[in-house]
Amino acid sequence: MKLFFRRFAPYLKGHYGRFVLVLIASLVVALSTAWGTYLVKPTLDDIFIQKDVRMLAILPFLVILAYLGKSGGIYIQTYLTNYIGLDIIQQLRKRMLEHLLQMELGFFNRTKKGELIARITNDIALVRASLSNYLAESIREGLTIIGLIGVVIYQSPKLAFWIVLLLFAAIPLSKILKKVKKLSKENQETNARMTARLSEIFHSIEVIKTSNGEALELQAFQKENEAFFQVSLKSIKYAEISSPLMEFLGSLLIALVIYSGGREVISGHMSVGAFFSFITALFMLYTPLKRLVRIMASFQEALVAGERIHEILERVSPLVEGTHILEKPIEHIAFRHVHFTYDQNAPLALQDICLEWRTNQIIALKGKSGSGKSSLVNLILRLYEPTSGEITINGMPIASLQQKSLRHQIGIVTQKVFIFSGSVAENVAYGLEIEPQRVRTCLQRAQALDFVQAMGGLQAQLEEFGANLSGGQRQRIAIARALYRDARVLIFDEATSALDSHTQAGIYQTITELRENRMVIMISHNYESLRIASHVYALENGRLQEYNPTPQEE
Repeated sequence: MKLFFRRFAPYLKGHYGRFVLVLIASLVVALSTAWGTYLVKPTLDDIFIQKDVRMLAILPFLVILAYLGKSGGIYIQTYLTNYIGLDIIQQLRKRMLEHLLQMELGFFNRTKKGELIARITNDIALVRASLSNYLAESIREGLTIIGLIGVVIYQSPKLAFWIVLLLFAAIPLSKILKKVKKLSKENQETNARMTARLSEIFHSIEVIKTSNGEALELQAFQKENEAFFQVSLKSIKYAEISSPLMEFLGSLLIALVIYSGGREVISGHMSVGAFFSFITALFMLYTPLKRLVRIMASFQEALVAGERIHEILERVSPLVEGTHILEKPIEHIAFRHVHFTYDQNAPLALQDICLEWRTNQIIALKGKSGSGKSSLVNLILRLYEPTSGEITINGMPIASLQQKSLRHQIGIVTQKVFIFSGSVAENVAYGLEIEPQRVRTCLQRAQALDFVQAMGGLQAQLEEFGANLSGGQRQRIAIARALYRDARVLIFDEATSALDSHTQAGIYQTITELRENRMVIMISHNYESLRIASHVYALENGRLQEYNPTPQEE
């Protein structure tokens, strides 16, 4: 628990003043609750037994004041703790996403997206509850317990001895809490798997529909859903057993107090008012004790969530950020005996690659699917590190360059086009300031201006993943985005596969015009793209092969 609070203490900075107010409000609640139980004694002894008229006029106002202090304190505490909690969620989610965005691409390929979403949403929400609600409620209930114990001891130290019996509840409760923590971890992991399955279904809905896979996916989801149900039920079974256990121990305690207190009142050693004040405090003492036990049970989930969050936050990307800023335009890219594999146990994706590319060149990469073309491009973008060998940009090792400055000079269009929900202008100028005329020019060069104007112009709204566009339209938006960056290196990875021959011809004309002072890299099987290339490289099983054009390509 100490490690948990040490990890998340930085997120409480700036809230110390509010926590002081929460503490004061909790103290007011505790004192008001204790005072309310103490007022039972004068109510019975002075008003109902001694028939004191003066006390009859005063006591109702004191009771109102006690409950006003309690309710007002609870309101202030609830508002401030929720304010703190929501701010903690905001800070944690920002930091976690910021950290995740620094991870290498391989991490995202190996980790289910739903798992990451679950950690940013569910796990952080549990931590928020522990750092604000649970902590504040523990303070409030703890102070209330102290106040009520004070009333109990003041009214009858002899009867207060029986409260010690409640301490015996800690023995079975500690074992229950350990079991709850273990089940909480299993519960959160099962929930993450279920979220991952849902994310996969919604991202692959087109394939599911066209392949009649609805029943198969429903069956797979139901398996995860059933597992979550079973684990959650088991967790509730252990977490909720604390309540009947406290009820049973509380009933034993009250029975003993009624018997012992009755003897004290009958023998004249204790007044009726003092006994009822004692018994009221005892009854009210049970509620915060029960709440405190429930908070401790719920806190186990937060401890597990904290561990899961820090598994991510403490992970270090194997891609070490370079120190040099790439200020000069990219003019030269060289591969020297580069080998690369995505996994140590997997075959090499690239083997002994030696290349030199310069500006004013259109480079075409040809090869079957899986031959290593995209892997080569991924290394240029430094999405992965070479297993061995060296890649240099303008003579500098690529690992020495800041990734942001490197990628700022590279524009890429992939076969799998990513369209964000937003306007056409926002998609084209993604990551840069929007200049309407420049956006329009890039759309025209990408053969996309006509259909964009038909949709309503630059402010026309595109749906998530470009659902309201055809495949060819999505590719043309992506090409316009690459052109907008005015990058020194343009990479087209099967970027014209969904275009008709007329549109392709226009795009190839644009690419030919763009070669001046730029380096254009094209991954394509299209004969026309090979025709406009100044250099063509063939890849097979990760190795460079001698390129021999077929009669159709000549």
